[in-house]
Amino acid sequence: MKLSVFTVALADMKFAEACAYLREKGVQAVEVGCGGYPGNKHANPKELLSNPGALAAFTDALKQNDLELAALSVHGNPVHPDPAVAKVFHDEFTHTVKLAEKLGVDRIVTFSGCPGGSKADRTPNWVTCAWPDDYLGILAYQWDEVLIPYWKDAVKFAKDHGVTRIALEMHPGFSVYNPYTLLRLRDAVGPEIGANFDPSHLFWQGMDPVMAIRELGDAIHFFHAKDTSLDSANIAANGVLDYKHYSDPKRSWIFRTVGYGHGELEWKQMVSELRAVGYDDIISIEHEDAMMSGREGLTKAIRFLQNVLMFEAPGEMYWA
Repeated sequence: MKLSVFTVALADMKFAEACAYLREKGVQAVEVGCGGYPGNKHANPKELLSNPGALAAFTDALKQNDLELAALSVHGNPVHPDPAVAKVFHDEFTHTVKLAEKLGVDRIVTFSGCPGGSKADRTPNWVTCAWPDDYLGILAYQWDEVLIPYWKDAVKFAKDHGVTRIALEMHPGFSVYNPYTLLRLRDAVGPEIGANFDPSHLFWQGMDPVMAIRELGDAIHFFHAKDTSLDSANIAANGVLDYKHYSDPKRSWIFRTVGYGHGELEWKQMVSELRAVGYDDIISIEHEDAMMSGREGLTKAIRFLQNVLMFEAPGEMYWA
């Protein structure tokens, strides 16, 4: 396994500075935002594709710090019901795919997106109920008429440019938010679709990440290391569906740096299950802890995971 950082947490640094900083901390790889919600501070695909000097500076920053480029991320909603909004996200995705081809990267991290409830809608409609029956009609429209056709075309485009792994972050608010919905889209589109496994979103939905890893198996294309702290009192009173701002002390849950929501044993069990299902790959820290600065959160997460990850291949069983 290799330890990576999603560099958006260091957006106040130039890319070369961020790479040097992370190398000094013992990081082996980086995930870089190229558009969508995380922005493109460290890698603007259109600029890098049109400016050989900028592209050379980007790759030199990686080489000089002995860092692997783990993935390009472009989290957006390319199936947004407002065509103008959808086009922005879709174009960012296609530019990122072309940059990945140029850089020799075969993995993109993104969201599935969420369509509207009908062709007339202009805002997304995230459905989580089977009744009243209107919701089943919405889901049929979203999946059969929008989501599956879009990703079939997107996967073909990506494959034509050498990108064979599209890691969809299972995120509530989007159509793919748990193993069931991820596997449903993968079955309909192909094995290029896989999961960006971020346990923070599974913890608060009530899932066991170890069991979710086992369920997904080789459908895991990437892994985000991010934690969630659950407030049992607020959950007991109001449940886990919570639209209050992340700074509100009465939230049922908040994102935390790894180790501040769940202990080392739980993270070791996740890492062990990843190896058991064949994912011996990148573990990328995503910092979204409102209680810590980006630097402190990353430093603590790096130290924590250096003691949790298994960096070497398994040895022979001399005892059996």
